[in-house]
Amino acid sequence: MSKNDNWPEEGELLVCTVKNVRENGAYLTLDSYEEKEGFVFIGEVSAGWVKNIRSHVREGQRVVAKVIEVKKDKESINLSIKAVSDERRRETLQNRKNQQRAVQMMRLVTERMGWEEEKNSKISSELIEIFGTLYGALEECAISDTALTDVGFSGEWIKIVTEIAIENIIPPFVEIRGNFDIEVWSSEGVNAIRKALMAAESCAENLEEVTLTCHYDGAPHYRVDIRAPDYPTAESVWEAAQEAARKYMDSVEGSISIERL
Repeated sequence: MSKNDNWPEEGELLVCTVKNVRENGAYLTLDSYEEKEGFVFIGEVSAGWVKNIRSHVREGQRVVAKVIEVKKDKESINLSIKAVSDERRRETLQNRKNQQRAVQMMRLVTERMGWEEEKNSKISSELIEIFGTLYGALEECAISDTALTDVGFSGEWIKIVTEIAIENIIPPFVEIRGNFDIEVWSSEGVNAIRKALMAAESCAENLEEVTLTCHYDGAPHYRVDIRAPDYPTAESVWEAAQEAARKYMDSVEGSISIERL
């Protein structure tokens, strides 16, 4: 996302490219802020005494720096490389790669939908507004195929975005959702419904990294949420849950209607 008209905030971690190395420090271009650059003093390049700055940074090198001071009136930004831990550096670089991947994925959506670039920009901006980052939005799509409709988006493009996200992102887990409409006409009533839902939930009891929970959504609707490490596992558990609930309902006077949400 272009931040051409904005300034970074103090404490922000930025991916930068070394533009010019001097004896007392180096000028870095800020990759996420077009036409802006900052300066890292030699004392902020590395922990300890730096005898030769060129032993630590070189022109064209990509680094992660922390913003330590912003002077908008003087249009200057002071940076620190040594203030960034190895863990935060790796995390920041990975986040940037993820955002670049997200932009590429949205270009695929644009091609498949036959959009103009303005439409891509509009949808991407709306996704960022809701989910925080474009990659975050696509990752949510890979986790749950209802992620976009759940927050109010609509249109044919949702299916394409979700398909591309699932094809390109391996999420930490996935979620699927279903619905049971259950009615019991005998005196067992609520107790029978509870047992039917417990039968469904038992299908995930002995599976690692899998949870299945049933929620009351107002009679006769009961939502079934499944979280699993991947879609095949989630769908397998969903099939087993349907069978278990139906099997129990066959033993009582009642009905069950099942829908995959």
